[in-house]
Amino acid sequence: MPFFSAKVPADYQGQERLDKFIASLPNGMNRSKLKSGVNEILVNGKKVKISQKVKAGDQIDIQWEDNIPDNIEPQNIPLDIIYEDDNVTVVNKAQGMVTHPACGNWDGTLVNALLYHWGRQAISQLKEGSSAEILERRRPGIVHRLDKETSGIIITAKNRDTEEYLQKQFKDKTLQKEYICICCGKPPKRTGDIKTQIIRDPKNRHRFKAVIDTEEGKYARTLYHCIATYGNYSLMRVRLKTGRTHQIRVHMKYLGCPILGDSIYNKSDSNFPDATLMLHSVQLKIKLPGQNDFTCFRTKTPERFKKVQKKLKAKYPKSLI
Repeated sequence: MPFFSAKVPADYQGQERLDKFIASLPNGMNRSKLKSGVNEILVNGKKVKISQKVKAGDQIDIQWEDNIPDNIEPQNIPLDIIYEDDNVTVVNKAQGMVTHPACGNWDGTLVNALLYHWGRQAISQLKEGSSAEILERRRPGIVHRLDKETSGIIITAKNRDTEEYLQKQFKDKTLQKEYICICCGKPPKRTGDIKTQIIRDPKNRHRFKAVIDTEEGKYARTLYHCIATYGNYSLMRVRLKTGRTHQIRVHMKYLGCPILGDSIYNKSDSNFPDATLMLHSVQLKIKLPGQNDFTCFRTKTPERFKKVQKKLKAKYPKSLI
């Protein structure tokens, strides 16, 4: 992906927004491109919005995607559908599938598959307008997301009313999401409540890190329960109380138990050199439109988990903390 870097002069005394400042530079980017094609904007190593005001000495780094498609096309991609009615489609997302089109992944996503499944037409993409409008066009029906390498339950909305209804539950944290993961290492106690801020790692902008005793970053809370340990590996059940990017992966590393197969937050494991990310969204409790009670959706344990567990059980005795 292309990159752009600029440093605000030390004698700068203006109060311009970042997009206006960049557009004013001789080799800058126009505001339309900043809104539609940018993947990430960092100021002094921290992710910001294009409305950020710049100040003297700021280091600006921008990563963008040039070839934005004119349309998001329906694609005949098989889906493992757990439940469906007139308002929602609940999918067991496969590992490796991106949730919605974005820089570097303009097709082959869950959105492309849903458009085909729902019998929808291609959706034309905005190249100009507000950031919110541009993003909305890229993710119709998407009310939450899973990382590309995280598998499991994701609920999608078939109409705008349902989308707003479900989004409110995610915002108000009135639903319950549960994950399972296989980690390297043992937690300090069997059950715990992790509360930290999550910030972008200043040494690697593709990573995040958990920090405490600061108001920097975003507050994140994760509940965990260690189901069992096998040697120096732990099978964990995790519930999210907030929804931050890479939250479980960051918090498991913070706990001293990075997830097996996590290429970003863990090292390759000699016992499982071919392991992919052992993180799966196993349960979702949520209220569907028109219903007063919560509906609970569950998935089976993925095959990749079963293979690892089989090897662990054969090599180590099961124990509890």
